[in-house]
Amino acid sequence: MPGTPAVPIAGNRFCIVGGASLVGSATAGELLDHGAAEVVLFDNFAFGSDAAIEHLKDHPRLRLVRGDVMRMADLLRATEGMAGVLQLAAYMTLSMDRDPWGGLDVNIRGVQNALEACRANKVAKMVFASSNATYGYGPGVAGDLVEGTPFHSAGAPPAAILYGASKIIGEQLCRDAYRKWGQDYVVLRYSTVYGERQHYRAANALYIIETYDAVKRGEAPQVFGDGSETKHFVYVGDLARANRMAFESAATDVAVNASGPAPITTLELVKLVTQLAGGGPEPRFVGSEPGKVRLTSGGAFRIAHEEAFRAIGWKPEVDMAEGLRRLITWRERSNASGR
Repeated sequence: MPGTPAVPIAGNRFCIVGGASLVGSATAGELLDHGAAEVVLFDNFAFGSDAAIEHLKDHPRLRLVRGDVMRMADLLRATEGMAGVLQLAAYMTLSMDRDPWGGLDVNIRGVQNALEACRANKVAKMVFASSNATYGYGPGVAGDLVEGTPFHSAGAPPAAILYGASKIIGEQLCRDAYRKWGQDYVVLRYSTVYGERQHYRAANALYIIETYDAVKRGEAPQVFGDGSETKHFVYVGDLARANRMAFESAATDVAVNASGPAPITTLELVKLVTQLAGGGPEPRFVGSEPGKVRLTSGGAFRIAHEEAFRAIGWKPEVDMAEGLRRLITWRERSNASGR
């Protein structure tokens, strides 16, 4: 309905910027399953992959558009006639470490470009994929991380701080667009995403994949430090549902966390992956690797998701054991088929 921030899925068209990705492909499937008239996956394939969208490529209501978030003309064509835009395109921490200037361009100017395209094409609502990196890293990150938690940067790797700061700026660009021309939006601060079609881009998600790979080779998986460090993951299917519900809800001008049911320590994670992979050697405790970006927190923390339930009616449903089971099942089927 015109004039309301709620955008029904059925019968509407959506563009996913950065769509050839783990979250993009899962969200496309979610929107199509709920009756979207068309879903456009917009990607330049710098980080996205054909493998991530292989299962969707023949869907009659899905369209793939190759384009770059840094080229306004590409975005204007891709978002024409869309009711909603999901802005996913971004450099993550590991990519930011390799190319900080490119990362700042995409994570800041790219978001502004997407917002300008939404304004030009009268897109009803944008959902922006932010991150729990907006709370920072290091000793100050502990306890319940709620939406008003300040940014902590002391002692963290520069790439991680650049990534988190770029997401903060992206959120403020959304707020600015809402205040200046009434562009409705919802910001979802994702915790670390994992699930089927897992990629190797996310620094924290590497714990899962590297542990699985080591166990399948018969090697001892590595645990950094004493294994007590906290991580908070969210299953990709839950996140796809959060993206859909953000469009459908009447919420606007809000930023909320989208995290999994509960945090987990690195030792618990490694043991769980080992068990689900069929067992293997006991984990090996190691120190940090020189030159490798690792994201650490100062103590036990939980990324609180209660505000997301109040704002858009969402809460996570898939716990870590079930999500990992699904990821490993997919991985083993992929390996068996030679993909």
